[in-house]
Amino acid sequence: MTEAIKIDVWSDIACPWCYIGKRNLEKGLAAAAGDEDAPQVEVTFHSYELSPDTPVDFEGTSEDFLAQHKGISREQAREMNQRVSQIAEQAGLHYRFDLVHHTNTVKAHELIHFAKEHGKQVEMTERLMSAYFVEGGHVGRIDDLVGLASEVGLDGDAARAVLESDHYLPAVRQDQAQARAYGINGVPFFVIDGKYGVSGAQPPEAFAQVARQVWSERRAAEAATEG
Repeated sequence: MTEAIKIDVWSDIACPWCYIGKRNLEKGLAAAAGDEDAPQVEVTFHSYELSPDTPVDFEGTSEDFLAQHKGISREQAREMNQRVSQIAEQAGLHYRFDLVHHTNTVKAHELIHFAKEHGKQVEMTERLMSAYFVEGGHVGRIDDLVGLASEVGLDGDAARAVLESDHYLPAVRQDQAQARAYGINGVPFFVIDGKYGVSGAQPPEAFAQVARQVWSERRAAEAATEG
């Protein structure tokens, strides 16, 4: 049986393009899953902080944050958010930048690593991104994160214990070190089978195509070995 294609995704909870990229990846893989010889794929999310200096409780609006972070006017920031929201809608995501609580995401990344240990990484990543971009939830405070962990079926007390102890912080730092080793300086970034890099929130068709291509290469290599 052909081994599953490994797709490693570097992303940040607070990255609007990362949620769009996640959804487009899912749509692309779903399309390829309808093939007669459908690619088998294993997706793993990795930590990346776009703005590690952000305080847990940022005072201000999304426009305020973007203006400060990128050195642009609030009007330019509002226009950027509007453009991203339109693209998000095309991916089926209804962003609410008027509700977003900008915060430090390191604890959210620690929680994703905890979820990974319990087979819930994809669900936890989805729940965090939805809370942040769609629901106006806070993803930087431990109490809020414990609540979100419980919603996806994780043990709340265990989640609180690992978040308060920084248990998974080394795993977050290891992901970030691997991103630097790969030369990743922006997210989302997708590494397919450790040899192909795909940058940005590509359309679903692009992800379907690369999955089919790598799967075909795998099948050809197997046939050559068996021959």
